[in-house]
Amino acid sequence: MRLFIDVHDKKNKTFPEISREDFEKFLGEFDKSCGQNGVVIVRSHVNLHDGRAFCLTMAPNAEAVRCAHDGVGFGFDSITEVETASPNDAFFQRGKRRP
Repeated sequence: MRLFIDVHDKKNKTFPEISREDFEKFLGEFDKSCGQNGVVIVRSHVNLHDGRAFCLTMAPNAEAVRCAHDGVGFGFDSITEVETASPNDAFFQRGKRRP
């Protein structure tokens, strides 16, 4: 499984005006669609007031993430494959490079 971040922004009409309660219901439906497409939701970061969301998922490929969104009729600005990068990750990677 690979990591992906997808972006939603109301300025681009990829994030609707939605209440907290409706967003919670939507997440349940999106989780079902993800399961049907082999996608696992890791975490979503959302600002309902500004109408923006950043969702981290694990999936076999970007097409699976795209299909999960299509399953609930939810657009996106982009889907980008990412990897984790933190001081701890860098430390462990440096250790692997040493002979």
